[in-house]
Amino acid sequence: MTRPTPSNSDAERLADAAGALCDLDGTLYVGDELIPGAVEAIDFLRERGMRLRFLTNTTTRSRRSLHLHVRSLGLSIDESEILSAAYAGVLYLRSVGSPRCRLILAEDAASDYAEFPIDENDPQVIVLGDIGRRWDYDLLDSIFRQVAAGARLAALHRNRYFQTANGLSLDVGAFVAALEYATRTEAAVIGKPAADFFNLALGDLELPPGKVIIIGDDIDNDVGAGQDSGLTGILVKTGKYRERMAAASAVTPMFTLDSVEMLTSLLRNSRT
Repeated sequence: MTRPTPSNSDAERLADAAGALCDLDGTLYVGDELIPGAVEAIDFLRERGMRLRFLTNTTTRSRRSLHLHVRSLGLSIDESEILSAAYAGVLYLRSVGSPRCRLILAEDAASDYAEFPIDENDPQVIVLGDIGRRWDYDLLDSIFRQVAAGARLAALHRNRYFQTANGLSLDVGAFVAALEYATRTEAAVIGKPAADFFNLALGDLELPPGKVIIIGDDIDNDVGAGQDSGLTGILVKTGKYRERMAAASAVTPMFTLDSVEMLTSLLRNSRT
């Protein structure tokens, strides 16, 4: 832990926490590799009686596939406890009247959207998610033309980069920004760091933000956005964390840990 002397108010909030929002990839695991201590940390939170939700901006998997993945890693997480940006997109589309959609999504994630009418040629909403190397000029240009003709953009998230086995890679946020610039419009952002995403999770927990901690490896989208929503922010130095990028951020986490493995001792010490 690199912040051993938190303020009294931070320590009190931590001691009083009744719920936790925890990022998945980069915080509990990276790809198919479990971060040491992740299982024990989640088990400790449950033993403490905390209500849990697991947040992710991953949009390449359906919620069912995400659940199968975390269970395969040995994490005791129920499917109902997972709130992904992809599934939040489903809730968003329902809230705006189930419009005609064009899905720019991986096939597995798109399976969550089976209830909506698909119209590749004249969509009312274009849903943008992670599609890896399928991004190219022709695809971006076709989206640009449809937005110029009146379609709305719904970005499942706007992350700048993500962690891979080979280091950091460009994420969908760069393409969202390019389309917003070209079309002079603003996309509806569904996942982190949107306040509505955190409000959705808090509503599911049925807890006020002052009683909930947020644990993540992204200083801006996890910790900063969570703290903006009133949560107690805990940054972990795993996954996409980079010291230089954290230093350049305007966000000051309430607590910083080397990894989720140290969460148990942090919470125990908060009550002493």
